[in-house]
Amino acid sequence: MIKIDIRDRVGTITLDRLARRNAMGSEMVARFSAALEDLDRNPDVGAMVLTGDGNTFCAGSDLKELGSMDPAGMAEHERITAAAVRRMPNLDKPIIAAVEGYAMGGGFILACACDIVVAAGTSKWLLAEVPNGWLPPWGLQPLAAKVGPVVAKRLTLGHEMQTGADLHRIGLVDYLAEDGQSQALATDHARRIAALPPAAVRSTKRFFAPMIAGLAEPLDAAASDAFLENCTHAPALATLAKFGVRHD
Repeated sequence: MIKIDIRDRVGTITLDRLARRNAMGSEMVARFSAALEDLDRNPDVGAMVLTGDGNTFCAGSDLKELGSMDPAGMAEHERITAAAVRRMPNLDKPIIAAVEGYAMGGGFILACACDIVVAAGTSKWLLAEVPNGWLPPWGLQPLAAKVGPVVAKRLTLGHEMQTGADLHRIGLVDYLAEDGQSQALATDHARRIAALPPAAVRSTKRFFAPMIAGLAEPLDAAASDAFLENCTHAPALATLAKFGVRHD
C-alpha cells in the first residue's frame, strides 16, 4: 500500500494500490501520514520524493470505500486526509512530487502540496469534484498558493482535463519530464537538495510555510461545510448514488 525506499539521502514514498489507481483509502492515508513523519525525523534523509506505482500518481479518495459511508462519514474521512496533507508544508524536509499518468481530485491536490512538482508532459490532471456536484472538501489553499486564486478557481471548476504540459505553462508543475522519467528527474532534484546544508533547508521551508499553508485549516473547514451542503442537492445525490453512498 505504501512503499518506502531510502538511498543517497533521498526517501521515496510510493503509493502502491495499482488496482485502485493508488486511490487514498483510510488505511493508505494513515500509512502515508506515518511515512512522512518517519522520513522527516530520519537523520539519513535530506529530501523526499512522492510518486505512484504502475505509471499513475493518485486517483484521489477511494470512492469505493467512501460508498460504504454517509456524507457525514465521508466528510470525516476527508477531514483526516486534509490534516495529513496540511502537515506537508510544515515538515522540515522538502517533498518532490513525481507525477505520471493520472492525478485526479485529491491526487491533484496531493501533488500541489509538495514543495516541488515534477510531471510527465502527458500526465492527466483533473479536479472532478464540481462536475460531481460538490466543492472539493479540502486542499484548495495549496492550489491557490501555487497558481493564485483566479487560476485556482478555474481549475477547481473541473470542466476540462489538464496535462502536465498545460500546468507547467501556468507554474503548477515546476519541471517537465519525458514520459516515464518523472521519478528519475524528481530524484535528481531531491539528491541535490539533500546535499545542501540541512539547517538552511529547514529554515527555508519554515520561512515560507505560513505563506503557503496560510489559512488552510479554516478554509478546509469551510470547504467541508460546503461539501456537506452540496451533497444535499440533486446533482451530488445522483453522483453519490452511483457509488452506493448511504443518505440515512
